[in-house]
Amino acid sequence: MSDYNQTIFEDLKKESRPPLPLSEIINMSVGFFGIQFGWDLQRANMGRIYENLGANPDDVPLLFLAAPLTGLLIQPIIGYMSDRTWHPKFGRRRPYFFIGALLSSIALIFMPNSSALWMAAGLLWVLDVFGNVSMEPFRAFVTDKLPDSQVNKGFIMQSLMIGLGGSIASSLPWIFKNIFSATNTAAQGGIAQNVRWSFYTGAFFFFAAVLYTVLTTKEYPPADVDFKEKVKESNKGFGGGVNEIFGALGNMPKRMQIVSLVQFFTWPGLFLMWFYYTTAVATNIYGGVNNADPVYAKGADFAGLTLAFYNVVTFVFAFILPSIADKLGRKTTHAICLLFGALGLISVGWVKDPKMLYLSMTGVGIAWTSILSMPYAMISGSLPRDKVGIYMGIFNFFIVLPEIIASLGFGSIMKNVLNNDRILAVQIGGVLFIIAAAICFFFIKDEKKNNA
Repeated sequence: MSDYNQTIFEDLKKESRPPLPLSEIINMSVGFFGIQFGWDLQRANMGRIYENLGANPDDVPLLFLAAPLTGLLIQPIIGYMSDRTWHPKFGRRRPYFFIGALLSSIALIFMPNSSALWMAAGLLWVLDVFGNVSMEPFRAFVTDKLPDSQVNKGFIMQSLMIGLGGSIASSLPWIFKNIFSATNTAAQGGIAQNVRWSFYTGAFFFFAAVLYTVLTTKEYPPADVDFKEKVKESNKGFGGGVNEIFGALGNMPKRMQIVSLVQFFTWPGLFLMWFYYTTAVATNIYGGVNNADPVYAKGADFAGLTLAFYNVVTFVFAFILPSIADKLGRKTTHAICLLFGALGLISVGWVKDPKMLYLSMTGVGIAWTSILSMPYAMISGSLPRDKVGIYMGIFNFFIVLPEIIASLGFGSIMKNVLNNDRILAVQIGGVLFIIAAAICFFFIKDEKKNNA
């Protein structure tokens, strides 16, 4: 560690963060409510949009490649930059929240007007770039502002906001169809009216929620009064930033290495669900053909409703998870939650009555609550405070790398091994959850329960 970094680290270690009232923890988390509209609208609808614009099921993973590639490149860079940003009025992380939200919202408006497959894929790329710009600093924001005794509460409040935002976003096509009488079918090459209206609504909530957090929260100034000058002296140019990112990657704390491996197996299971769940319900369970078929459209809308339900479960379970983590410890809690998620994904293949999907999504919702909070809480205490942004960006590597692998390789598996069976793809995701749970339980060291 350089003399500069050591100085900053020591100053920050001495600093004690005062506990914040619940109202301030809520204010700093509201932005995630909006950000989740961007993620859940694409997760619930992009497979449907792609296939209606002419993609085959085995093409879909490659078309989702935008998200992991942008996350791999953007998140550590934004983390590095936000660690070294300070403005007396705008703070450190909040400028990135605002810029990312503004440009993501614009992409959400244009997305449902895509007239060709390349246009939808390109707009997804733009949406993911600026979604990552807005989202990445939010993880560091919790560690910046909260003492360790409130870290669980901070990350779980983000989970609560994600669950609330995701439940609304995923159900919007159903809401617009059944309450506002928007059409849910479209000719091949078009996008249904209820999907278009959902994206417009998501754009509003994305920007409004992030703006609320920007305007209602403040940030602590760096502990070192010469912070800005020392940053300029210690890291000159792009090369300095790259070197520091790779240096941090090579010196990851041991706990972070193991939790990263848990992430590496967890997230492909989620990706496979997001790739194929909506169209699997529409075709395998409802027996629809394509988006011009009312049966297919009904199944896709119902799938979105069940995805909304798992976010409702996330919202509710977020109130319970802190007490469970305090009693069992973070690693045991996370492993158990992942097993619930595995059962939920695997059971999709056993469903005959579509209403049983709500039970399957209950398991996914329990897992999702933990995925959004426990891994970050498990590593937060092991990170040097002067590099929280960089390390949170690096931690994202182990989310996006498996998605890149899945995007590049799973299309071939779908075509040549699974015979384009979307249900089997979702069930493979459940098996990956079981592997992640085993690594979490057996390889992460025990924690003190009262400091979980």
